[in-house]
Amino acid sequence: MSIDIKNVNEANDPKRSDNVSFAETALRLGGKSADEARRTGVLDTADDQVETMFAERHRTTASPVHKAVWERRVPTDLFYIDAPQMAPEVRQLINECLHVVRKHKRDGTLYDEHGKLTNTVLSELGTAGYWGALVDKRYGGCGLPFQHFAAFLTRMATIEPTVAGLASVHGCIGAVDPVRTFGTATQKERYLPLLASGRRLSAFALTEPGAGSDLTALKTTAVLDGDNYVVNGEKLFITNAIPGRTIGLVCKIDDKPAVLIVDLPEEQNESFRLNEYGLYALRRAHNNGLIFRDFRVPAENLLTPDIGDGLTIAYHGLNLGRVALCANAGGTMRTMLASMLPWAGFRKTYGQPIANRELVQRRIGHMAGLIVGCDALVQWCGGLIDQGYRGEMECIIAKIFGSEAQKEAAIELFMKTHGGRSFIRGHLFGDNVHEFLAPCIYEGEGEMLGMAFFKSLVKQHGKEYFESIGRILFDAGIKQPNLMNPGHLWKLRGPVSAYAKWYAGRRLMGVSRDSMHGMPLDLKKHAEFAREFLSNSCFDISHMMRTYQLKLADRQCSMAQASLRVQDAVTMLVVSLYGAKSECEVTRSAAAVLCTHLRHRMMGTLPTGKDFRRVTDLGAAIAEGGWAALHDVESEEVLMKY
Repeated sequence: MSIDIKNVNEANDPKRSDNVSFAETALRLGGKSADEARRTGVLDTADDQVETMFAERHRTTASPVHKAVWERRVPTDLFYIDAPQMAPEVRQLINECLHVVRKHKRDGTLYDEHGKLTNTVLSELGTAGYWGALVDKRYGGCGLPFQHFAAFLTRMATIEPTVAGLASVHGCIGAVDPVRTFGTATQKERYLPLLASGRRLSAFALTEPGAGSDLTALKTTAVLDGDNYVVNGEKLFITNAIPGRTIGLVCKIDDKPAVLIVDLPEEQNESFRLNEYGLYALRRAHNNGLIFRDFRVPAENLLTPDIGDGLTIAYHGLNLGRVALCANAGGTMRTMLASMLPWAGFRKTYGQPIANRELVQRRIGHMAGLIVGCDALVQWCGGLIDQGYRGEMECIIAKIFGSEAQKEAAIELFMKTHGGRSFIRGHLFGDNVHEFLAPCIYEGEGEMLGMAFFKSLVKQHGKEYFESIGRILFDAGIKQPNLMNPGHLWKLRGPVSAYAKWYAGRRLMGVSRDSMHGMPLDLKKHAEFAREFLSNSCFDISHMMRTYQLKLADRQCSMAQASLRVQDAVTMLVVSLYGAKSECEVTRSAAAVLCTHLRHRMMGTLPTGKDFRRVTDLGAAIAEGGWAALHDVESEEVLMKY
């Protein structure tokens, strides 16, 4: 870590920009305490270090979203990435894994007496190759492209979402990604075959009682003692962490974040014990706190990245987990929709099935749109990852959309359609409501992530045009600059001139667009709207930065609102392109329905009668004729028939 703060006075010296991040400099100049500025700077530095791991053409500033906003050129070809053809052996592996879970679900043997997935199920999945999906073949895995892995999770989630979620915990944010990305040759040879086979299932121990979104508050420490590190501290809300598992443990070594690969003992002892608590969500998986007291870990288990530290390692796997979450949501909502259809046909009001009622048809059509949204974002983000992109902003969009869509689908569409029966024991909603809502928190709470998205979006623009302005104002003691004041204008002449040149250049440049020839007209209109919005959003965002300057970090509500509008525009563009490529008429209609919904949300307008007819016609068509996307998805039983 390049930050070196010797004392408070030196830390508050804005001239020391050679060894602090942009975020830290901005917060110092914005009047924040040295400690808050330093903590934010640590996270910003970790983010910068992750960036350097990617080729320049695949970093955030070269990503589709960043290009679309700041270069005024929307690279349409980067907002749709087709999935590669699946090899026969991959298809066989996927089918075998799905068969394992279907069979146990049918036989009633998925869960043990505590309601958790049985060791038999986990072991059989290992034999089928499930846990090695993201592990290279040389270490006994399958080495799936991430697009295929994510689509696989969607299918698995239609049977048992927890099984799909554990694949992400194990392969994306668990020990697999840290070892395969940052491990030495010896560490890979030792751990990856065990992780691929499922002989060692894994987790990632990052969160602590006082360290969630603020990862600088980590207190767990590891001190070198001979050939071992001695670990002391506590972790909280660690999924898949029980005795006998392998975890990536984030701790502090010499006051810097680090990651140790830790084999938890087979039983609790005086050095290691679980903090067991009741948790409504994740009820089919184990989720525990971990307490370490003088727990010894071989020094050779320390991961030593070429760049950065433990936070770099932690940040790297999060994007994979965010896409996996969206994939899981797409599968879970399929099960909701498949269970709405028989109920809508069975339930009658005033002599008519509620499937004939507009409100129910709207719910069915809208849920289909949400499913297509997840599918489109998952395929797109997975393709970017496979091509080598970091995909920070893109994967955040997928996570937020997927988790919020699942929440809306569960409460506003699924529960309200089923009415009071939703709360019967054994009903899909009543038994799983916490599972449906919890993803809004997983991999980063939605609005917090939205601000992280905004920060990534404006970071380079801020460095180029606003950091120098803030520094000049700070040095001159000017709190409220006024460009009508000749003295202020003279002091700011350099950066203001550079900014004016950028602004005028963007206005004169116009918008360069790719061809959208061949798209269905309705989807083409949505794509063009989204593209135009993204191209012009640089002016609104830059105006916001001009208005608030270095106080922008305190304008969380404004940042969240601006972030969501850009996210919605990106989603609209991705979904319209995805729908246009589909051969399924229902999928195309669902894509158009979602795009219409997003457009109204972005613009603050209300649906028209035509919009309502479009979504209700879609719902009626699905209720009557089904949808190919629900193939092989089992519906839940109608409870308390009359």
